[in-house]
Amino acid sequence: MAKKDYYEILGVQKGANETEIKSAFRKLAKEYHPDVNKDEKAAEKFKEIGEAYSVLGDEAKRKQYDQFGHSAFENAGGFGGGFQGGFDGFNINEMDLNDMFEMFMGGMGGFGRGGSRKKRAYKGEDLLFKMDLSFEEAVFGCEKEFNITVNALCSDCNGEGGSDPEECLECGGRGRVLTQQRTILGVIQTETTCSKCKGEGKTFKKACDSCKSRGYIKQNKTINLKVPSGVDNGDQMRMRGNGSAGLNGGPNGDLYIAFNVKNHPLFKRDGKHIYIDLPLTVTEATLGCVKEVPTITGIVKVTIESGTQNNKTIKLRGKGIADEKSRSTGDMFLITNIVIPTKLDRKQKSLFNDLNETELNNDPLFKNFNKYMI
Repeated sequence: MAKKDYYEILGVQKGANETEIKSAFRKLAKEYHPDVNKDEKAAEKFKEIGEAYSVLGDEAKRKQYDQFGHSAFENAGGFGGGFQGGFDGFNINEMDLNDMFEMFMGGMGGFGRGGSRKKRAYKGEDLLFKMDLSFEEAVFGCEKEFNITVNALCSDCNGEGGSDPEECLECGGRGRVLTQQRTILGVIQTETTCSKCKGEGKTFKKACDSCKSRGYIKQNKTINLKVPSGVDNGDQMRMRGNGSAGLNGGPNGDLYIAFNVKNHPLFKRDGKHIYIDLPLTVTEATLGCVKEVPTITGIVKVTIESGTQNNKTIKLRGKGIADEKSRSTGDMFLITNIVIPTKLDRKQKSLFNDLNETELNNDPLFKNFNKYMI
């Protein structure tokens, strides 16, 4: 089933600015949050709204979406790790959603649920690593080892942030506090996250020294990656679960690898196809020859027909790049480039003068030109 347009989901025009998009998202999220809207389809609608905002609310992803539509985020599959031309599987972070709700849902008290604040499980942070590849590494595939820094659960407190938990005295275990402010319009009451317990509803008699009560620590992680053959500049690969650790039992985030492929001095690439300029002498192009040509898999012999013209395209089927993603192999194209000599010795000049005296002017192009020479 075709996905709905993200702009249509949020009810905004394609040229909407950041403020308009955020305002539309807040309004719809408040309306369809499952804790507020008990309609059986509300949860699905809420997820749809979050997905739309996760793209349109991010400048980089919005540009990708405007250019490629939903295909910019679809998993091309075929590699297990998820190799594709753009990030797939992006979902708006639930913690970010809740932070936004706090800004406009005020005294709803966690959407009407009284008492202690229930701990939610949050997915860990997604990470992006930019990897440089040589032309050959991208074409043939390779194995790479690299290091990243992730947020890992603190082993000393098991991600809790401390030991001997007790109810937060500041908020009474609710995770939120009420404040009142007198204005010319009367008393305005707002509800915000408790600053003492950070919305958890509890504090610890003994804070964890290892993680400074955060529940996680910075950790270096070594990643081994098998880069498939045929990756191209700008392609990205997803490694599930290799991002930062989740909170409150949530899953780990994902790691995205963005490839930067270096240019080759001879071969020019267009997807899985290879192009090269094939230099020919005037004699080779005129008389024809058998020319040795380099390809990405070795030297091949190519027959050049007599009378070959400049900028002629010669196709070598199957001599392009073996693309592991599409399980197909591209072609190689030779673009003839007839090199006109700029320096001639005496003998070469004599030969060209003799050639100029022959009847080469019988060519139709010359005949058509010469008949207008009065």
